[in-house]
Amino acid sequence: MASQADVQKALRDVGLRVTRPRMAVMDAVRAHPHTDTDSIIGEARRSLPELSHQAVYDSLRTLTAAGLLRRIQPAGSRARYESRVDDNHHHLVCRSCGLMVDVDCAVGEAPCLAPSDDSGFAIDTAEIVYWGLCPECFSSPRS
Repeated sequence: MASQADVQKALRDVGLRVTRPRMAVMDAVRAHPHTDTDSIIGEARRSLPELSHQAVYDSLRTLTAAGLLRRIQPAGSRARYESRVDDNHHHLVCRSCGLMVDVDCAVGEAPCLAPSDDSGFAIDTAEIVYWGLCPECFSSPRS
């Protein structure tokens, strides 16, 4: 996990000021990958109690646009955020409990999968979501 100094440098490297709200949001997402905005607000307020909802929304938007965070929104789910942005990885999502975990690229290099017809696009990323049941939900008795 990146240190505070690494995060501050990353912010500066993309031309952003280092602010307490941005640091609190980055820390929350780094500590809890694949979490939604409400959970990020709760976690970020542990270190910065006066943090407003709007400051979190603004920070998430800015950090995502700068490429420091990745926004993921599987079908039928709220948007979630992660700080693993330096590769082309995918996700496993449990249909029952919503657990989301990273899975490395299917082939090993971007874009992992090639479409049958690229329609002239210069493709650099493939976003794959695998759906199923996590081990805990799969093994628990149905109610």
